[in-house]
Amino acid sequence: MQANYKTYVGAPACVGTIEDALSVIKTNKYIVFGGAGCLDKEIAHGKVMVPTEAYRDEGTSYHYAPASDYITIKNADIVAKFMEINKIPYVKGKTWTTDAFYRETINNFKKHKEDGCISVEMECAALQAMCSFRGLGLYTFFSSGDLLDAPEWDERHKDGEKKGTQHDTGHFSIALELADYIS
Repeated sequence: MQANYKTYVGAPACVGTIEDALSVIKTNKYIVFGGAGCLDKEIAHGKVMVPTEAYRDEGTSYHYAPASDYITIKNADIVAKFMEINKIPYVKGKTWTTDAFYRETINNFKKHKEDGCISVEMECAALQAMCSFRGLGLYTFFSSGDLLDAPEWDERHKDGEKKGTQHDTGHFSIALELADYIS
């Protein structure tokens, strides 16, 4: 069974949505995608980013997995293989999951970029921790959105994009194809 729905922003709300859905949607695989801030100016706006590990700078993941700096995104290689087979340009790398809006300070940015993070978002670490705890598969990718790796924050807004979003509507089609691939 495939079902599509939108989660809320942030780790607690996103994980809570999936926890609630578990009682209704009988599946063991979740595809989650959305926008992420980009920490590397060489990554083009809208390019697909596949997270391999998530830095745990939020609280929700610690309720599902033992404390550690990073959590491994278990199905990153499967998502990357799908991108290769379908000739979808992508980049793999670490992500920084934070639950603090607008706290991507210059010192935090530098620390995480130097550690190899290519993106910042608000759900990935918690989603992987919850999925691992519940025995579920997480298949995730991001759209490279606003750029933090610039002298000033760059919204990188494209014509036709809804103001205030980082979403590339074409990534919904990628998610549907990925669902067929993993099923």
